Amino acid sequence: MSNAWSVACSFAGCNAWILPAVLALPLVASATLALAGAHRTAPVLNAGFSLATFAATLLLAQNTVAHGPAFAFGQLFYVDPLNVFLAALTAFVGWTTAVFSKPYMRTERDRGRMSAGRTRLYHAMYQLFVFAMLLALLTNNMGVLWVSMEAATLATVLLVSVYRTAASIEAAWKYFILCGVGIAQALFGTILLYLAASRGLGGSDALLWTSLNAAKASLDPVIVSLAFVFLLIGYGTKVGLVPMHNWLPDAHAEGPTPISAVLSGLLLNVALYAVLRCKVLADGALQNGLPGRLLVGFGLLSVLVATFSLLRQKDVKRLFSFSSIEHMGLMSFAFGLGGPVATFAGLLHMTTHSLIKSAIFFTVGHAAQKTGTQSIDGIRGLVRVSPLVGWGMILGALAILGMPPFGVFASEFLILTTAIHALPWAVPLLLLALAVAFAIIFRHVQGMAFGEPTARRLDHRPALLPVFIHLAIGLMLGLYIPPWLAAWYHAAAAMIAG
Repeated sequence: MSNAWSVACSFAGCNAWILPAVLALPLVASATLALAGAHRTAPVLNAGFSLATFAATLLLAQNTVAHGPAFAFGQLFYVDPLNVFLAALTAFVGWTTAVFSKPYMRTERDRGRMSAGRTRLYHAMYQLFVFAMLLALLTNNMGVLWVSMEAATLATVLLVSVYRTAASIEAAWKYFILCGVGIAQALFGTILLYLAASRGLGGSDALLWTSLNAAKASLDPVIVSLAFVFLLIGYGTKVGLVPMHNWLPDAHAEGPTPISAVLSGLLLNVALYAVLRCKVLADGALQNGLPGRLLVGFGLLSVLVATFSLLRQKDVKRLFSFSSIEHMGLMSFAFGLGGPVATFAGLLHMTTHSLIKSAIFFTVGHAAQKTGTQSIDGIRGLVRVSPLVGWGMILGALAILGMPPFGVFASEFLILTTAIHALPWAVPLLLLALAVAFAIIFRHVQGMAFGEPTARRLDHRPALLPVFIHLAIGLMLGLYIPPWLAAWYHAAAAMIAG
């Protein structure tokens, strides 16, 4: 115990309390809100704990930048530019979503959709979900990574079904069954990875990502190739890659809108992070480009299927959930291409999509409450009734559709220009998909923003500041990437691209 503590104290200048604080804060928050989650102050507590978690991740990121990658508590945790950046992004979106959910969930409770017990469950599971995501990002153990992804699944199943309607319960079961099958595939892949490394490493070291990464060239390529297929299918189910994507639209549409925001903004990113960690190992062991080709194939298929699925959507949350599948496919395609530029673009796209898509769901949530429906045809005249909600939705749609100068345009431009040299045959397909998505989504958003109003006054003043904070950051990343953030991207890209 004393040896582990001495190792932990060496982490980032004897600041070993920072990483435990990052993980302990949402865990303590979950326990607290399990007791007091129905009290009228619970939304404030939820937002306050989320802000504290975000502040702790910023301190962790600052120390990582200052001291470089490091272990904590023996080798159980490992912090590097990739996961510390994603941890800060996760905590930030978790905080802004908690701020958004304060008036949103109060309105839901006033309208009878949330009882005291459901409100307590919502707040407690929300913080448990954030804890699971941060644990998945910061652990160095591939087994703990799997456990944390399973914990996130269980927490979000309860959140998706919190309304207790027939549709929400069906969506939750669909989510649980499909992702349960997927996570079982990931478990088998993890076991195969352990088998490939156990002869050379032995013991618990065979599950440590850093040990696997150091010894990846000596791993059995046959076992590793089979392991990566199972890991890609397993974690790819959580990413929402086609054809393992069917749970995602239902889960987004039937659960509370704050949960739709964190599913798109957080869960999909963390699942893709797990895939990338596995890809680094497989690339080093196989040396044949197979992991990249699989990611390109699944990514391109996801972009095309999701784009043309937009044509038949009548529910606004389902519409933007298919947009999330499209963008996760684009990220997978970028990471599959490999190389520093495409990988940099993939990381930038992860950031901008997380921010912009969650902002869109914030506006969608307020719009649905104002009109009493999630039907695209039933939402009209937002700009006239609530200009901030209407214009927030318009700007968010333009940003996610890749209009300059938003950051999504910059990342998509880098992905396409890289693909011109690496896979020129795929570029026309991507351009077609992006054009179709632009036409469909913009047409729907234009109809919802303008026209004869169907909206009404909300019971509580909507929280719109998170919308415009996210949009402002997304705009900034299209015009200027701060040097410290660019350095993070370059370091993480170098690690992923090898």
